[in-house]
Amino acid sequence: MSTYNGEKFLAEQLQSIADQTHQNWRLVISDDGSSDNTLAIVKQFQEKWGSDRLEICQGPQQGFCQNFLSMACDATIRADLYAFSDQDDVWLADKLERAVTFFSENNESQVPTAYGSRTQIVNEALKPLGFSPEFTLPRSFRNALVQSIAGGNTQVFNQPAKELLERAGMQQVVSHDWWLYLIVKGAGGIFYYDPKPSLLYRQHTNALIGANSSFGARVERIFYVVNGRFKNWNNINYTALCNVRQLLTKDTQDILEIFGRFRGARFKDRVRLLEVCGLYRQTWQGTLSLWLATIINKI
Repeated sequence: MSTYNGEKFLAEQLQSIADQTHQNWRLVISDDGSSDNTLAIVKQFQEKWGSDRLEICQGPQQGFCQNFLSMACDATIRADLYAFSDQDDVWLADKLERAVTFFSENNESQVPTAYGSRTQIVNEALKPLGFSPEFTLPRSFRNALVQSIAGGNTQVFNQPAKELLERAGMQQVVSHDWWLYLIVKGAGGIFYYDPKPSLLYRQHTNALIGANSSFGARVERIFYVVNGRFKNWNNINYTALCNVRQLLTKDTQDILEIFGRFRGARFKDRVRLLEVCGLYRQTWQGTLSLWLATIINKI
């Protein structure tokens, strides 16, 4: 769990972890320099649970993504499975149990594997607002290059996936959850998307990253294409992937090479190479924005 000035909802999230039906867990919290009562709340839970159950460490103070990666890349943290946790959600009681069941029923212990799910979106008072999109298209590197499909707060991954993150190191990437999708699929691993929500995703004024299912969010994504933010995100992730090219399969290396070529190509070549590369997003609106980005050279 990454924390930063999360006093308002942190205790509720910690209690939802304590209430899990799967009880074989240990929590590592990396605090990124909180100036409110976050650490006091964490220490209260540590006193109640014990330091063997809850470990507190200091984050790198470079933002939430680097804070999460600082734990994911820490070779001294060892377990059978790993779950990212935000500080202001409420986990459904069977969140961990369902993920553990997936891994036990799909025993690919040597293959980098990650699990993610939909979320139920709620307001600050936990009043239901809807659900995150249900994605049905294949989870692939061609999709991961241009879209993150599961929030980090839902993600669980195995030891081979963690070792991939460790070998990749502290790369500068857009977000830890998108990076996990990219690196697992890039290395030929498995990414399972559970259509059943696993947590209450609280939307509030201080949320770092909001839900992406509303009409306003769709309009905002179009704006991100036009103003160049989507292109900047691709620049960041593309550079990181090139840095860890040796971790990718031959097929995904080839896709990455085509992706890099068509991003700097002339209009006619961009359209052709987009088709060759086979990139896609999970909805027709998202694919439309991808084509728009290609046309106006903002990819």
